[in-house]
Amino acid sequence: MIAFAVAAAPAGELSLWHLVVQASWVVKLVMFGLAAASVWSWAIIIEKFFAVRKMNAANNRFEQYFWSGKSLEDLYLSMGNRNNIGLAAIFMAAMREWKRSQDAALRAGFQGVQRRIEKVMDVQIQKEMHDVEARLLFLATTGSAGPFIGLFGTVWGIMMSFQAIANSQNTSLNVVAPGIAEALFATAIGLVAAIPATVFYNMYTADAGKIGARLENFADEFSAIISRQLDERV
Repeated sequence: MIAFAVAAAPAGELSLWHLVVQASWVVKLVMFGLAAASVWSWAIIIEKFFAVRKMNAANNRFEQYFWSGKSLEDLYLSMGNRNNIGLAAIFMAAMREWKRSQDAALRAGFQGVQRRIEKVMDVQIQKEMHDVEARLLFLATTGSAGPFIGLFGTVWGIMMSFQAIANSQNTSLNVVAPGIAEALFATAIGLVAAIPATVFYNMYTADAGKIGARLENFADEFSAIISRQLDERV
């Protein structure tokens, strides 16, 4: 039984590996689950670091091109073969809708063209933000639930320690220490998983908010440009 295994562990063998090996199956499940959540959280953190950096760099480049005085048509043709993200993707979506609507607008007037372009840009913004915010919910879940899952492992480990004391009729430190250490180790793993997940979730949520505001501001500016061009054609 696990309680006797914990009680029999020499005091000098209270290494992290022995704490995992000697833990009950419930605590092992908690430990491995939290360790897996921590690894996946770091994978998301690293992926989001490069994704946010790439998005900001792409937006900066596009704004330089857009406000350089180049015509919309030339800019559209030059960016047609690229894998566009962020502001460039919104621009391309709006221009494609503008080109599809030109023939119909010449026949039926320009009413509704700008509304369709704005709708297309709103949809593209949602797509871009979905990519930016993808998997952030896992960080939030790990950050909020990790300590409580670790605490569950701690409570279970302490219960096993008391059971070992009751079975062995011995309250020496050699009997109590391994189980208590095992229980506290579960809490430590929960904190190791939760703290980075919480910190980076808050950071990337703030970054996503800034990116979203930037995309919406550009959509408003481009909508005003389209509106002026439509007014000139009326």
